[in-house]
Amino acid sequence: MKGLILVGGYGTRLRPLTLTVPKPLVEFANRPMILHQIEALANAGVTDIVLAVNYRPEVMVETLKKYEAEYGVSITFSVETEPLGTAGPLKLAEDVLKKDNSPFFVLNSDVICDYPFKELADFHKAHGGKGTIVATKVDEPSKYGVIVHDIAKPNLIDRFVEKPVEFVGNRINAGLYILNPEVIDLIDLKPTSIEKETFPILVEQKSLYSFDLEGFWMDVGQPKDFLSGTVLYLNSVAKKHPEKLSKGENIVGNAMIDPSAKISPSAKIGPDVTIGPNVTIGDGVRIERSVVLADSTIMAHSLIKSTIVGWHSTVGKWCRLEGVTVLGDDVEVKDEIYINGGKVLPHKSISTNVPQEAIIM
Repeated sequence: MKGLILVGGYGTRLRPLTLTVPKPLVEFANRPMILHQIEALANAGVTDIVLAVNYRPEVMVETLKKYEAEYGVSITFSVETEPLGTAGPLKLAEDVLKKDNSPFFVLNSDVICDYPFKELADFHKAHGGKGTIVATKVDEPSKYGVIVHDIAKPNLIDRFVEKPVEFVGNRINAGLYILNPEVIDLIDLKPTSIEKETFPILVEQKSLYSFDLEGFWMDVGQPKDFLSGTVLYLNSVAKKHPEKLSKGENIVGNAMIDPSAKISPSAKIGPDVTIGPNVTIGDGVRIERSVVLADSTIMAHSLIKSTIVGWHSTVGKWCRLEGVTVLGDDVEVKDEIYINGGKVLPHKSISTNVPQEAIIM
């Protein structure tokens, strides 16, 4: 089987992290975001994976070559000279996606969930339509495009309603699909939206179905959602693979800590924390609902809450970081500094408080 991952462009929503590393290689739960998807595709029997990119593929090539060998898959880059939207990349990768008659998966690189690829493939084959969208249920459907089903036939999509004012349903497109190769014939090689241009044709043909996603789902393309997605992911791991979580007297709730991290026994970690390789955590430090990336240092008695600490960064003593603060690569925060919602670009030194949301350049 085959899969296409829509990686897209510069990852501007996840800056300042993506100023240093392409978005697919930013670590989510201590592994590059894209690795979660490659592993799930490989486990479902996918052998050919296409990454649709329009930015910095050369940075990713080396890392992904390693995964090819590890997971027994072939990874190719489909490089867009201009952004082609969500459907154009399928046309650009036609050679791989149409090399046989088997259906192919399409997924958005920002989506993290319990990828149900095997079940999705079985469901798709059983209904005999040309496409299946994975749907997730949301509490506030008025923010999204909502899927409305055919009354007569279960799971057959009748129409989509964009940001409905009155309730028509609570299932939305989760950014994962399985499509038959002939769907590519409906797409032109130009900037095209699969949601607005291709899916309505399949709906008209009564050939597009939806598959309900069990468990969590999050688009982690921006810092606030990256942190929320980490909470959901750790919850899921706690239920399914509790052995992957870290345990200890100073750990509260769900935490995933790289074995190479050095953590003071008097520090308190958790809930909902991931700590990457070679991180040093000092005495009396308190970390909750945060992500600390590799090679960072948090010095004594600092509080880190709802924050992403970028690689090689140092937070001084008695600091307080909160409110979805994001430190880029190699940032230094001096002692006794308060940052609330600051986005700090790489290689900066912060010596004054940042009491409200700001970009520090």
